[in-house]
Amino acid sequence: MSGKLADWTSGAEAILYQSCGACGRAQYFRRSFCAACGAPDVVEKSASGTGTVYATSLVCRAATPETRAHIPYNILLVDTREGFRMMAHGDNDLAIGDQVVAGYRSFAGRLVPYFEKRK
Repeated sequence: MSGKLADWTSGAEAILYQSCGACGRAQYFRRSFCAACGAPDVVEKSASGTGTVYATSLVCRAATPETRAHIPYNILLVDTREGFRMMAHGDNDLAIGDQVVAGYRSFAGRLVPYFEKRK
């Protein structure tokens, strides 16, 4: 695991994932091993930011004072082109099956991936 690349969790406009050198599986949460086969040789890669909406949930009640200004907001599960599923924010009118592309927006003081319908 290289740890040298920056992504949205550290303020960069990028989505990183890991690919296993042994079995080829993609995984989104960083680990020092492959969650599928246990091999220690995972490599960080940059994702394309494209995918398909797997699920969507419109949040209409603020969980914290910082999120109140964003109500309503949409939380998505996106199946990425690279083969991993991630949770992110997106346009309120997105539906299951929509083809999407990631941009980045500020949400409660942090930069987050934000998906919009692919044109």
